[in-house]
Amino acid sequence: MLHFERAEFDTRRDRMLAEMANRKLDAMLLFSQESMYWLTGYDSFGFCFFQCLVLKADGQMQLLTRSADLRQARHTSILEAIVIWRDRGNADPVIELRNMLDDMGLLGMRVGVEWLTHGLTGAAGIGVNERLGSFASLKEASDLVPMLRAVKSEAEIAHVREAALIADEAFEEAWPLIKPGADESDILATMQGHVFRRGGDYPANPFVVGSGRDALLCRYKSGRRRLDASDQLTLEWAGVKAQYHAALMRTVVIGEPSQRHVELHAAAKEALAAVEAVMRPEHTFGDVFEAHASVMEEHELTRHRLSACGYSLGARYAPSWMDPPMFHVGNPAVIQPNMTLFAHMIIMDSDTGTAMTLGRTYLTTETGPEPLSRLSLDLPVVA
Repeated sequence: MLHFERAEFDTRRDRMLAEMANRKLDAMLLFSQESMYWLTGYDSFGFCFFQCLVLKADGQMQLLTRSADLRQARHTSILEAIVIWRDRGNADPVIELRNMLDDMGLLGMRVGVEWLTHGLTGAAGIGVNERLGSFASLKEASDLVPMLRAVKSEAEIAHVREAALIADEAFEEAWPLIKPGADESDILATMQGHVFRRGGDYPANPFVVGSGRDALLCRYKSGRRRLDASDQLTLEWAGVKAQYHAALMRTVVIGEPSQRHVELHAAAKEALAAVEAVMRPEHTFGDVFEAHASVMEEHELTRHRLSACGYSLGARYAPSWMDPPMFHVGNPAVIQPNMTLFAHMIIMDSDTGTAMTLGRTYLTTETGPEPLSRLSLDLPVVA
């Protein structure tokens, strides 16, 4: 099943070939599953094993993968040339890759490599460097496809909008369950279940659900609890459609909000507004972070905030839905129209045990960002 028209893949290939020409690359070795999906539609979690998609400067493509992914590639992608490496005791898929590159006429050529990806383990990376370093001139090009993917086409934006709608609906479905005595498991099951019922996908990382002292955590962990009469619940979740993510984040207060909850929410809302004001083409990702950090400093919350306040979102695979570029200090990446960006204001006051989060996904435009969520930014309270 293809989620895009062939013309869409042709346009992506042409954009990539143009960037390869700018860098004087004769070919690219793609190890990132996200890159493979973006370029060809190939959709699999087989990247936990060695595989590589090769794109030559003349547009020729070949995929090296395992037999388990042969039909996966045929059914989900536009790929025609698929080479299989066989599982066996002394298997060395990097040698198989070198042989494939030789057949493609790439001996001695300038070849870009995606080193910075979960699809290439450290051991496999060492093998690629040792066995291909003398075969071709390997060039670092980990940023090539991610920066192309960061700017979305209209067809991609349509999937993101659907994902954003699903994310809103998931929270609205779970809202009646959030009350004293509620089990986190039921809340999580309802939110994730709604994504599936709406034809969505597994998220690239698990939803975050934590209450009480665990509301101060920013990652999923095993174990559930029931909500107390006076409690706090942090949720980070995403709608996912055709692997495209639209994330949201909230801290819900059960019972009467403490004064600290009110203070932290006001700061988070102010910081999000400051971020929105600079989330436009003339600014950088570093500028966005500084807008967030300035508000936190004004509220004397510097030691309670994080060192990043969001990132790009798109089609992602495990273990994380975070895409580059990220909002952090000094990031020179420039915001462009048609990026889908998740901004999260996360304040965790361990001194008082108070959590507060506020986040949503935006579509950048020629002017200001468009929020893709209809959910209110007011403090959600269950009396």
